[in-house]
Formats: sequence, structure tokens, C-alpha cells
Amino acid sequence: MYGLELCLMVVATIGSALSANSYAISLWGALMFWRVILGIGIGGDYPLSAVITSEFATKKRRGAMMAAVFSMQGFGILTAAVISVVTLALYKDLIYQDQRYVDHVWRIVVGFGVVPGVVALYFRLTIPETPRYTMDVLKDIEKGSRDIDGVLSNRKNEKDKGKPNSSIEIPRATFKDFIKYFSKWPNSKVLIGTSVSWFVLDVAFYGIGLNNAIILEAIGFASSTDIYISLWNMSVGNIIITMLGTVPGYWFTVFLVDKWGRIKIQLMGFTILTILFLILGIAYNQILNLSMPLFITIFTLCQLFQNFGPNATTFIIPGEVFPTRYRSTGHGISAASGKLGAIVAQIGFINLKDIGGRNMFMNRLILIFAVFMFIGIWTTLLIPETMNLSLEELSNEDQIGFIKKAKVKEDKTTISVHNFSEVTTSSVE
Repeated sequence: MYGLELCLMVVATIGSALSANSYAISLWGALMFWRVILGIGIGGDYPLSAVITSEFATKKRRGAMMAAVFSMQGFGILTAAVISVVTLALYKDLIYQDQRYVDHVWRIVVGFGVVPGVVALYFRLTIPETPRYTMDVLKDIEKGSRDIDGVLSNRKNEKDKGKPNSSIEIPRATFKDFIKYFSKWPNSKVLIGTSVSWFVLDVAFYGIGLNNAIILEAIGFASSTDIYISLWNMSVGNIIITMLGTVPGYWFTVFLVDKWGRIKIQLMGFTILTILFLILGIAYNQILNLSMPLFITIFTLCQLFQNFGPNATTFIIPGEVFPTRYRSTGHGISAASGKLGAIVAQIGFINLKDIGGRNMFMNRLILIFAVFMFIGIWTTLLIPETMNLSLEELSNEDQIGFIKKAKVKEDKTTISVHNFSEVTTSSVE
């Protein structure tokens, strides 16, 4: 059995095993299992979303297009917060009758995530391969040029009388070639820069993002003994922070990334975040005693400059700075480094926050985040500016030497290659 039948059997078997009315598996075990599956999917989608957008975009609009794709994350965060508020409102009376109905609420909120997932799956299955991948990795220059012409003309391709017949001698993506390419300092420093920048960013981004509710409780915004009020305030607080900080931050990046440049925005973000985290960490108790809204305002600014800053640019840059055969790999390594930072943040946050008493270590945790943001300033300096440069220029390889011409015949065929520029190649007998 192959294909769809095998997929159905695998899914049905796993689903049956996890839905039995018994204690054969714990809730935490089931959640961890599905989070691993989710991680595999997201782990593939991160580089694909960036690279496909990057390879289809023009160099003048590439940053904005990639940032717009990534900005959907902000709307996803906002939607999740809204769904939690709506679900809580619907279950209000039931929760006051029996607090076990809270279990229904979180299951509905988590389960709702399948809706955008199904929509995204359709587009992921139907999106075409990029012409750059077809040319550089599959080495089919004729099909790649037809694909480009189809994208540019938005009409059906017709075969020319003389077929483009250049061959491409780009090295294949092998482990040996990977080591050869990244053993050169100009190439390896870029991978180090993108990976470490994403790592240090995600220590703070997920250290805060995954623990918004804990932070809101710690500052007294959601510390009610009434479980419904506490959950309601957490959800409303998340909506406020997302609407005023997270979503606007993404769209500032969309509008300015191709005007200011990626590196300027990333350096600005890391620098401002270092300052804001230092303020919150050093004056934590003083700010809370003075004004809780002031604390939330500064906290919201942190969310703003994470997204109008390194959270967006660490996604964009790795999709531009590597050659086609390693573009997804380089982006994947960078993204995986970020998620390693998220793991470090979550383990550290949970184990450190209660040192000296409940939530008593929170100010020092914020200071630790400031240190990581400061490191990000220096790792950013390892990365080149990518604005208004073609992907071929950014690959740090001599692209001209990759194209080999064959015997000349009278008629010539113009094909589009690499950076969507047109080159004239001769056809052969």
C-alpha cells in the first residue's frame, strides 16, 4: 500500500491509539507527541515559506514580501487570543458551575488551530516549484526558463523553435560540498551570524511570548483568585499587547525593510530591546509601584521592537544570503538555532522565576534577556546587507562560471535565468 492509503492507515492507527478511554497515555505524553509532529511540520514550513517567497520576488520588493508572509504570525497570535476570549465568554456560566469546564476551553482554543492549518495545506500542496530551484538544483534550465516566462507573462508557455540548451554546472548539494562551501570564512560567518542572532532573539521572544500569562499574573494584572476573571484578564491582556505591539511591529517592517535595509532594522531592534529590558529589569519594582499601565506600555514596546526588529529580519535574511542549493538548509539551520533558544528560554524561565519566592526572580530574568539582546547586536555585524541585491550576488559565488554553452546554431533563443535577467544562449542540433 502506498500513497494516500498508507497515510490514512498511519493517521487512523495513531488516532485510535490516542483516543482510547483509558490511562494508557498521559495528557502530557499526548501533547508532547503532537507537538513533535507539529514541530516537524513547522520546521519544514519556516524555510519553505521564506525561500519560496524570496526566490519568486524581485529584489526591490523581496524584503516586503517576505515580511508580509511572516507578519501572518502576528494575525495568528491575535486570532488565538480572540478565540480564547470568545470561548471563555461562551463558557462563563458553565465555569462558575464547575471549574472543570476550563478543560473544554483550552481544548477548543488549541483545536481551532487546525482550521488555518487545513487552508495552508491546500496552498502548500499546489504551490509551484521555484524556477531557481529547477535551474540550480534540478539543473533543468529549459523548464526553469519556461517557468520564469510563465510567471512574468502570466500566460501559457509555448516552445520556441530553437530550444535553450545551456547546461548548468552548479555543484550538487552534498555533504562534501556543504563543508567546502561553509568552510570558507566569508560564508561560514554569515551562517554563524544568522543562527546566533536567531538564537539570542528567541531566548527573549519565547521567554516572554510563551509566558505572557505568567508575567501578567506576576505584575498583578491577572492575579485574581477567581479563575474565570484571571483567565479573562490574561486573554484580554494578550489582545492588548498583540494589537498595540506585535501586529504593528510586523507591518512597520513590511513598509520599511526595503527602504532602511535589514541590518539597520535588526541592529535598531536589538539595541532598543537591550535598553527596554534594562529599564524593566533594573526598575522592575519601582515601575510597578508607580504605575502598572506604565509597565504594560514598556512591555508592549518590547513586543513592538521585537517584531519591528530582529524577529522579522532573522526570518528574512537567511532566505536571501545563501546559494540556491543551500538556501533552505541555511534557513533551516538558522531557524532550528532559534528554536533551541526557545527551549533554553522556557527551561530557564520555569526553573528560575520562583527563586527567592513566587515570581521573585522575574526582574533578573528580564536582565538576562537584555544580555542576550546585547549579544545580538554583535552577531548582526557578521551578516551582510541584502537590500537591493539579487540572490545571485548574495550567494558569494561566481554564477557566470556555472553556465556552459553548447555548439552554436544559426537561430538564438533568449531565456531568463537566475536573477530574472535575460541572457542569450545558442541552441544546438
